[in-house]
Amino acid sequence: MINILFAGNDRVFDGVLTCALSILKRTRTEEPFCFYLFTMDVSHIKAQYVPITDAQADFLQKVVWDYHPENRVVKVDVTALYMKEFDRCPNEQAYCSPYTLIRLFADMVPQIPEKLLYLDVDILLNRDIRLLYDQDIEGVEYAAARDHYGKYLVSPGYVNAGVLLLNMKKIRQTGLFAKARQLIKTKKLVFADQSAIIRSTTARKLLPQKFNDQKFLHSTTVVRHFSKRLFWLPYPHTDNIKQWDVSRVHRVFRYYQFDDILYEYIYLKKKFEKESLDHE
Repeated sequence: MINILFAGNDRVFDGVLTCALSILKRTRTEEPFCFYLFTMDVSHIKAQYVPITDAQADFLQKVVWDYHPENRVVKVDVTALYMKEFDRCPNEQAYCSPYTLIRLFADMVPQIPEKLLYLDVDILLNRDIRLLYDQDIEGVEYAAARDHYGKYLVSPGYVNAGVLLLNMKKIRQTGLFAKARQLIKTKKLVFADQSAIIRSTTARKLLPQKFNDQKFLHSTTVVRHFSKRLFWLPYPHTDNIKQWDVSRVHRVFRYYQFDDILYEYIYLKKKFEKESLDHE
């Protein structure tokens, strides 16, 4: 079983769907996938902070079944863990949202396996995920690639936590996530969970940039991460173009390599919306 973890509220549906499709379409394997969805209800903080719905999870399950009968989607509600660990903590209004924090509960969820690949939802696979998943992480807590901007602005070894190949057995032994949670609860951190993970690390493996390309798409790119990036033209500015914004992926990036994924996503999204209307 290849184990993938996503995290977020009901608004990550487009990202999870596109990323899962890219994994399934770019990977040749007889081994099934298990997609874990960490989610929670913290609508007391903001009205839009509601969990991934059962309808969304059920639809994703049908999609992944089309690729392998043993593929699974497992929704895990971590609301109780969040309220116990992070309610009113200094990082609750994190740079992104409280949902960036909940992957830190992976060691507290009993069904989580010993090897797990965490992915941000603004990601597409350009090549076979086994190139990443089969990396040897024996003896380290995780493997990650450097942050495109952080490696210049912070330190040469500063990593981006949007792609983390996790050795959960080692993490439970060293207490990496437990230490990170303690930092989240007690100190205001610039990048919240990412800062906490980096500060709490005992042993890691640094991966080549092709496993988390945050700015460019090369023929060797395995993971294209559609994170916020700097554009120089027509004037210096930042933009945050996500893969599900298909017209901008075409117009700005001029990417057409993902069209088989993105056109299926458009079809499936419309199908989901129609089914949702039919059930109202």
